[in-house]
Amino acid sequence: MKFYILTLFPEMVINGLNTSIIGRATEAGILDIEAIDIRDYSANKHHKVDDYPYGGGAGMLMQAQPVYDAWKSIVNRINKKPRCIYTTPQGNTFTQKSAKDFAMEEDIILLCGHYEGIDERVLEEIVTDYISIGDYVLTGGELPAMVMVDAISRMVPGVLGNGESGSSESFEGNLLEYPQYSRPEEWKGKKVPEVLLSGHHKNIEQWRRQQSLLVTSKRRPDLLKQAKLTKQEQKWLKEQK
Repeated sequence: MKFYILTLFPEMVINGLNTSIIGRATEAGILDIEAIDIRDYSANKHHKVDDYPYGGGAGMLMQAQPVYDAWKSIVNRINKKPRCIYTTPQGNTFTQKSAKDFAMEEDIILLCGHYEGIDERVLEEIVTDYISIGDYVLTGGELPAMVMVDAISRMVPGVLGNGESGSSESFEGNLLEYPQYSRPEEWKGKKVPEVLLSGHHKNIEQWRRQQSLLVTSKRRPDLLKQAKLTKQEQKWLKEQK
């Protein structure tokens, strides 16, 4: 899978994504992440890409032409128009479902805004998806883009070492992940649950499922409304409450 990130700060993006699981997947050729510097497509001799917004107001606005030319360079190179994500607090909230959906693509462009945003005309021309990682404002779109690349990449076959890892994490089935424990068996008087030491896989699976239900009901009860629970699970959960 190939990510093209249109940004004013390519070093920030590449340095942030060149480590750990994502870095190893890139080295293995499973992922390809390229940061394109929008300034390289400025017609200004000083590589200026921003100007004052019409109508007045605070701050500067990224101009349409450099953004468009940077996007067009990718389109011309791969001979198609891939989905283009604009990272903006005005977009739809990014979710695990979104990550799975985007992971089905071969190529994705992520457009990182800065200053007071980007000229609306180029957004209308190139953007296919307006995506937000939360209801707050950041200084630029680079961090949201990195978050999305990380989450999407985990859904790409071969990126995670354990084939089951991606299907047993939080938000799968609209449930949060169950608690996990490692050595030692006792720490500060707290012991690892006996069922995890039993070696009985069926009982362990049942315990983990029940713990996911409990954790979700306590921390994200809104998710339970969308989760598919059996009648037995619904009854058990009520008894625990």
